[in-house]
Amino acid sequence: MKPETQMTQKRKLQLILGEMFNMPFFAAFLFIFPAMVAVAQDDSGPNYGDILQGFSDPSRWLTYSGDYSGKRHSPLTQINTENVASLRPVWTFQTGTTTRGRGFETTPLVDDGVLYVTGSNNYAWAIDARTGRRFWQYRRNLPEDLTYGASAPVNRGFGMLGNSLFMVTLDAHLLAFDRRNGDILWDVELADYRVGYAATGAPLVIDGMVITGVSGGEYATRGFIDAYDPATGERLWRFNTIPGPGEPGSETWPNDPEILARGGGGTWMNGSYDPELNLIYWGVGNPNPDYYGDSRPGDNLYSNSLVALNADTGVLQWHYQFTPHDLNDWDSNHMPVLADIEWQGQQRKVVMVGNRNGFFYVLDRVSGEFLLGKPFTGTTWAREIGADGRPIVLNDGSKGCVPDPWGSTNFMPPSFYPELGLFYLTARETCATFVPEEPSLVPGQASFGGVIFIDPEQGSGALRALDVQTGELRWEFTYPSPTFGGVLTTAAGLVFAGDHEGNFMAFDAVSGENLWHYQTGSRIWGAGAITHLLDGRQYVLIPSGTTLTAFALPER
Repeated sequence: MKPETQMTQKRKLQLILGEMFNMPFFAAFLFIFPAMVAVAQDDSGPNYGDILQGFSDPSRWLTYSGDYSGKRHSPLTQINTENVASLRPVWTFQTGTTTRGRGFETTPLVDDGVLYVTGSNNYAWAIDARTGRRFWQYRRNLPEDLTYGASAPVNRGFGMLGNSLFMVTLDAHLLAFDRRNGDILWDVELADYRVGYAATGAPLVIDGMVITGVSGGEYATRGFIDAYDPATGERLWRFNTIPGPGEPGSETWPNDPEILARGGGGTWMNGSYDPELNLIYWGVGNPNPDYYGDSRPGDNLYSNSLVALNADTGVLQWHYQFTPHDLNDWDSNHMPVLADIEWQGQQRKVVMVGNRNGFFYVLDRVSGEFLLGKPFTGTTWAREIGADGRPIVLNDGSKGCVPDPWGSTNFMPPSFYPELGLFYLTARETCATFVPEEPSLVPGQASFGGVIFIDPEQGSGALRALDVQTGELRWEFTYPSPTFGGVLTTAAGLVFAGDHEGNFMAFDAVSGENLWHYQTGSRIWGAGAITHLLDGRQYVLIPSGTTLTAFALPER
């Protein structure tokens, strides 16, 4: 093994000291070794410029997708199509906590040989990236009367800036941690969890701002996207995803302030960022009630939309609605993938989305202009998008056999391989019938507004590679059941993905050939793999069940 760098030694000491802060002998240690403590406190952590550089330093993974674009495409090539069959587990970290019926949905962040990981039930850890040894652990003391947070007690990761980590909570708070010891620096309330709010996404950190959203669209809530000062927790701006009376978009709802105030539109996944355009791209969830549309006639903006916001002010620049007047709970809470591609002979700045409604979309990310919409599953809801950019709906779900409420894909991250022009996503083939019913609207209680009948005999999943120019399927690898595993690609021609049966796999990015697999013992749900370089060795990590596993090639 190569010797540790001075910076890595410093970070390890820093974190070991953090473990000792609550130990009785720490004061004596501080008295005897003050110089060592001073060195440990020297590290200032990654700044905005570092995050902006994305994958230019392959030893780091500093934001949810690895960079601001959402591509989830690493330049690392040490593990390749020729040697990936030799990939072996190096260590595992057991969290001791799980989410019943869901998964370990986090994306670990990596800096200077340390992993920063969030888990179910608002646990969090700092872990040695070489050994899987825990440096510190945090567990939030959650209230016993959680609402949405009790039904989905998951978390998808930290944001990071300097020596601060940022995490949202199931009782709808945003926390800042000292990454050196896990201490809480500040704690602000996003919204009242007792009404139905929670928060589960990984915050997006940009220059001088921490951006986050909220969960709870199944309750009588009103979604929003917030920006906070990373140093103080002061709120800088808020964009409400359901407009107020008289605001643009309110004409797509009934003229009733009470309906608007509980219109849903959760923002529980995180977004992407274009620093050149200074635009944030964020998906918005379902209107409320989910399945009963009679009480909310109209398109119900900005539910089921992608919104592009000015990062300085939170002001809406443009929007595109994928599913007007949603009756199926097909949230548009996906990772928007940003790319600069040649489109019909011209260079275009685009944003791509594999949507829960079963369509793959390409939009101009400067203007929001619709460029392409193509189904990537066998959905009978619609098979084409009209010239006006709206779906031509054939079956709203009442006729049976449309995608279930989890949709044709979901929040699990996709990946884009620029050199191949391929968009990789997890597709779900399901068959459901929706029966709407008028719900009772009680604060703190879910109001889905109907029942769903799902045919278990018609469920399957697939990893699919789509041509971004046409939306056509290039290849697929089928799974035995509908799956929630995310995707990672690398410049070595590899695709990493996982399934509901617990298989973590590597594929040839061009042909789709399955080159390697490892049985993790638990379903891979919501998480995508990450990869990073450490001591000259490439690691690949995947969360599954209660376990985080690190893989690498055998040392020579």
